[in-house]
Amino acid sequence: MRAATDEDVVLLGGARTAVGRMGGRLADVGATALGARAVRAALTRLGDPEVDSVVLGTVVQGGTGQNPARIAATAGGVPRTVPGITLNDVCLASMSAVAYGAHQLRAGEARRVLVGGFESMSRAQRSPVDLLVRDGLWCALEDVGMGELSDAENRRLGIDRPAQDEVALASHERAAAATDSGRLGEEILDGSGGEADEGIRRGTSATALAGLAPVFGEDGTITAGNASQMSDAAAVGVLGTAGRSRADGHTPLARVVGSAVVAGRTSSLHERPAEAARLLLEREGLTPGDVDVWEVNEAFAGVVVATERSLGVEHDRVNVNGGAIALGHPLGASGFRLVLTLAHELRARGGGLGVATICGGGGQGRAVLLEGT
Repeated sequence: MRAATDEDVVLLGGARTAVGRMGGRLADVGATALGARAVRAALTRLGDPEVDSVVLGTVVQGGTGQNPARIAATAGGVPRTVPGITLNDVCLASMSAVAYGAHQLRAGEARRVLVGGFESMSRAQRSPVDLLVRDGLWCALEDVGMGELSDAENRRLGIDRPAQDEVALASHERAAAATDSGRLGEEILDGSGGEADEGIRRGTSATALAGLAPVFGEDGTITAGNASQMSDAAAVGVLGTAGRSRADGHTPLARVVGSAVVAGRTSSLHERPAEAARLLLEREGLTPGDVDVWEVNEAFAGVVVATERSLGVEHDRVNVNGGAIALGHPLGASGFRLVLTLAHELRARGGGLGVATICGGGGQGRAVLLEGT
């Protein structure tokens, strides 16, 4: 991995809303309004820096208006003279925002870029057409639901129910512990509708998880307990360069070393996060063993199991503060939520390397490599 320079891209900081359950306390807040809350909080935490580009992701866009990223940004306090773009590569969207923002900075097209994403899965279901299913949870390439596709992939890869339930139990236990310690509270903005993420199920047990019925057929292994929760949230941050950050007196959360994106020959999800991470690490001359901590999106527990097996990574280095099974998976916000959580964890550890990686509908994967500062 190359040495740090003044031109390196850094994450100056960020903020997110607490994650609300579908139909929960954030259900009446529109997607762009959620985004605006996170934008306002991120900018305030950083002393209202001037940004000259906005790159935000959201997935279920029907009815949210033209260029919802710019709607959220201007409502959150970004001047109307700042251009913006909305990204949608399904669950990758707000992690892709980090990659695109970094490209702008490295090309000299911007000095600071607002990145992240937002999603209201609750509001999406109120349409006469179920936009959540059509735009977020159904593979248009193979005309099949991502749940059914993932259950089949569990069978193909030999990922059994106990392995998935073990990931789910750890997710809730770790998320509860990280909430109680105040660790996750460092990310959450004030006034988000609550002080903690709403989906954490305290007291969940292996016995309770084992008793849940399969969701996608009697012979399936995916249940409501070992799959991500549908949620409402926003997560936003600001990227800049190391040299300018130093000149402005900012101590960044982390250095954005690089990113990678892949697409599979099928729409299956399980192997994409590991493929993206491996490609990224190879570019930087690193191996999975060089990475101190991982954030792997828990779209389904089987995705985490497949990623760990493929990369040879122990679960004690993965999702150490819980994941989407406990916290929720607000599609357009999840990618940057992973990046923000990872950056805070690296700071808490005093540095090190971390990878955030995520799969997306249609069979894509993205990974981002961070170095703690």
